[in-house]
Amino acid sequence: MMKQLLLVVMILACLTATGQTRDNSMSVRDKSATGKSTNTDKYVEPQARAWRADEPLGLRSEAEVDTVFENYHMNMVSTAPSIAWATTGNYGAPGQQMIFMQRDAMSAFVMEDAIAPWHHTSWQQRYYNSRVPITIIGYSTGGNKQTNQDRTSIDFSGNVDRKLQLGAMMDYIYSKGSYNYQSDKDFTWGLNGSYTGDRYELQATLGNYSYTTKENGGITDDRYITDPAAVQGGDTRVDYRSIPTQLTATHNTLSGFNAMMNHRYKVGFYRYERDSVKTDSIISRTYIPVTSFIWTLDAHTARHRFLNENTSEDASFFANRYLSLTGTDETTRYFSLRNTLGVSLLEGFNRYAKAGLAVFVTHELRRYTQVKDTLTGVVSELPEGLTPVPTGIEARHTDNLLWIGGQLSKQQGRLLRYNVKVRFGIVGDAAGEIDVSGKVNTQFALKSDSVRVSLDGYFRNMTAPWLMQQFVSNHYAWHNNFDKTRRLRLGGTLHFPLTWTRVGVHYETLNNLIYFGEDALPVQQGGAIHVLGVDINQDLHWRALGLENSIVIQTSSDDNVLSLPKFAIRSNLYTKFRVARVLHAQLGVDVNYYSAYYAPQYNPATMTFYNQHDIKCGNFAVMNVYANFRLKQARFFVCYRHFNQKLLGNKHHFALPHYPLNPARFQVGVSVAFAN
Repeated sequence: MMKQLLLVVMILACLTATGQTRDNSMSVRDKSATGKSTNTDKYVEPQARAWRADEPLGLRSEAEVDTVFENYHMNMVSTAPSIAWATTGNYGAPGQQMIFMQRDAMSAFVMEDAIAPWHHTSWQQRYYNSRVPITIIGYSTGGNKQTNQDRTSIDFSGNVDRKLQLGAMMDYIYSKGSYNYQSDKDFTWGLNGSYTGDRYELQATLGNYSYTTKENGGITDDRYITDPAAVQGGDTRVDYRSIPTQLTATHNTLSGFNAMMNHRYKVGFYRYERDSVKTDSIISRTYIPVTSFIWTLDAHTARHRFLNENTSEDASFFANRYLSLTGTDETTRYFSLRNTLGVSLLEGFNRYAKAGLAVFVTHELRRYTQVKDTLTGVVSELPEGLTPVPTGIEARHTDNLLWIGGQLSKQQGRLLRYNVKVRFGIVGDAAGEIDVSGKVNTQFALKSDSVRVSLDGYFRNMTAPWLMQQFVSNHYAWHNNFDKTRRLRLGGTLHFPLTWTRVGVHYETLNNLIYFGEDALPVQQGGAIHVLGVDINQDLHWRALGLENSIVIQTSSDDNVLSLPKFAIRSNLYTKFRVARVLHAQLGVDVNYYSAYYAPQYNPATMTFYNQHDIKCGNFAVMNVYANFRLKQARFFVCYRHFNQKLLGNKHHFALPHYPLNPARFQVGVSVAFAN
C-alpha cells in the first residue's frame, strides 16, 4: 500500500510541477508584431549540457541528459546491463557480461566486478552545466509483498553561476526476488562539483556504496522449473518461494568509498576584440589558454565480507575448508590512492595547434588485507576436515606503482576527432606494462546521407591483479606466478543516420588469458585466443510504427576456455503517438534472446564466475509488453515483464546453471525532471 501511495504522490507532484512550469523560465516567450513578449505556453527541455571526465587527465567527453522517455522501462529489468547478461536472476544481482567486446577487464579488486553495473564510480560521474537547477527523481516498483523490486533514484545539479556547478545523487535498489534467499540491497550516494574559469578548472566527485546480497547457491533441482510434476508428485503448479535452494544462511557484503579531484591550471593570454568603426574601444576579451598543468587525485577503498552461518551447508556446498569448520565469516579489504601530474599543450590556441598534447606521470599506492591463516605452520597436525593453506600467501600486501604516459587528442572540428593514450609501467608490479589505446571519429558524405566512421583499438601488456596471484579464504586459496596478459583489439563502426543503421566489427587476440577453471580456481591459458564480434543495429520507422533491432554475432577460437553465446538479439516493436497534444506515448513489446552455450557457474564465496561444461544455458526468449509515457517533465511506464514465461513451453529460462530468471511480474515506474 505504501508503494502505491508513494507512486501516486510522485505523479501528483509531477503534474503540479508541470503546471507551475508555465509560469517560469521553462515556457517559450515569442515576440509579437508589436515587439512585446507573449507567453506561448510551449514546453521546452532545460538547456543543460552534460559531460564526463576522461581518465586520467580529465578531458571532457559529451554525455546525454537522462530525460528520454522512449524505452524507459528497459532500465528496470534484471537483464538491463546487456542483451546477454549471465545473472543469478534477481534485479541488481551479480552477473557477468557475455558480449565479449563490451566486457571490462578484470579489476584490481575482483569481487566488485560482478556488481559493477549497479553502482557508480568516480569516472562514470555525469556533470551538468544548466541555466536552471535540475532535479531528476525516479521511482519504480514491481512484484508483491514477498517478491517486490523497488528502485529509488535522485540526481541533482545546479549552477551557482556560469562557472561553478554543484550536484548530488542517490540510488537505492531493494529487490527481494522471486526465489528464497536471493534478495539484494544496493545503496549509493555521491556529491560532485565543477568549476570552469579562465585559468582554473576543477572536476570533483566523492561517493559511497553499500551492497548486500543473500546467496542461495541456486535451486537444488532444475526440474522444479522445467518439469515440476516430476518432483512434486504430479502437481504441475509452481510455488517459486517454496523451491528449495542450496544455501539458506549465506550473505555477501560489499562496501566502498571513492573520491576524485581533477585540477587544471591554464596559462595563456587574452585576445581582445575592439570597435574599429567608432572609438577603437575594447568590446570584449577572451582568455586563450596555451598550456595547462594538471593534478588528478583518485582514491578508492573497498571491503568484501562473506558470511555463511550454516555449518552443514558450508561443508556440503564447498569442496575445501582451509580456516574453519564452524562456518565462514571473512573480510578482504582494498585501498588505492592514485596521483597523476601532467602538463598539456592545448588544442586551438592558434591556427597551427591542431591537437592537444600532454605528458603525465602516475603514482599509485595499493594495499590489500585478507584473512590470516593462524593454523598452518603453527600446529603440528591440522584438525580433521581442514585443508592446508598453500605456503607463501601474504595476509597484507602493499604495492607502489609508477607509470609515465602521454595523450594526443583532437576534440574540435566536425571532420576529424581522435584521442590516443599511451602509458608505460616503470616501477613495482607495473614494471613492463604497456597500455596503448586510441579512437578516431570522422564522417563523409554518401549521396544524401552523412556516414560516421569510428575506429578504435588497443594493445595492452598488463600484470595480473594481485588477488589472482595470492588469495586466502576459508574455501579457496591459491599462490600463483602468472605472466603478463597481452591483448590486441582492432575494430570500427559505421553509422548511417538516414537509414538508422549502425554496424560494428571488432577482432581481438588474447595471450595468457587469466580465467577461473572448473574448480573455481584461477588459471592462465598459455596460448592465444581469438575473438571476432559483429554488432548490428538496424531501426525501421514508418509513420507511428517503429522496430528497433540490436544483433550481436561473436565467436571464440577456444570454447573450452572462453565460451560465449554465438548469437544475441534484442528487438523492440512499438507505436508512438500523442494524446491531446501533450501526452507522449510509446506502446510496444520487446524480446531478448541469445543462443545456447556453456554459461559460467557462479561462486558466491568469491563473487566470481568459473567455467563449466555440463549444462548449457540460453536458447530462451524474455518478452516484455510495456507502455511508456511523457507528460511535460514527467515520464512513467507500466510493464508486464517476461509475460511469455509460461507460453509455448518456455520453462528453461536459466541465465546460469541452477539460477532461473525471475518469472513474470508487473512493474510500474515514474521519473520527474524538475527544472526551476
